[in-house]
Amino acid sequence: MEWAEIKFDVIVSDSDESYPSGLTTEQVALHIARMKALSVKGKLNKGDTIIAADTIVVLDNEIIGKPGNKQEAINILSSLSGHRHLVITGVIILKDEKQIAFTDTTEVWFYELSPDQIDFYVEKYKPYDKAGAYAIQEWIGVIGIKCIRGDFYNVMGLPISRVVQELKKLDH
Repeated sequence: MEWAEIKFDVIVSDSDESYPSGLTTEQVALHIARMKALSVKGKLNKGDTIIAADTIVVLDNEIIGKPGNKQEAINILSSLSGHRHLVITGVIILKDEKQIAFTDTTEVWFYELSPDQIDFYVEKYKPYDKAGAYAIQEWIGVIGIKCIRGDFYNVMGLPISRVVQELKKLDH
C-alpha cells in the first residue's frame, strides 16, 4: 500500500481463521478475509474503507497452513521443494454498504531445495507466521523460486494492483 502511495492505517484483526468444511480453496481465502473485515468494522467511522485479505498456499488441492514449529516448517518446505503450488489471496473491500470481494491466484514453482538450504532458511528467518512457511521477498524466494505465473505481490500477501483497480470502483 505504501508503494502505491495509498494512505492507510493497520488495524489488527482478532478474528478466528477457521472456516467451515466443504468450501473451495478460493472460498476459504474469502471467508477468512471477510471475517477479518467484519471484526474491525465496528472500530471505524462511517465512510472509512476496509481492506482485508487472507493468503493461503495450496499444494495438490490441500491447504498448507502456517507452521507451528521448526519441524513443521521444514516439512512444508520439503513438500514444496521441486513442485508447483498455488498462492491464493482473498480480498474483501468494505465501504459503508458497498462490498467488493475477489480472489487472486499465483502459481509458484520451486527448484529442488536441499535439506541444508531448508534448514538454513527456517533457522535464520523463522517463517512460523507465514502460510506455506516462506516469504517470497526473503532469501528462499531469491534462491529457491524457479518461476511464477501471476502477481508477485499476491505471493507477498496482497495483489495491490488489483486492489487499486477495485478501489476506483467504490467512487463510481
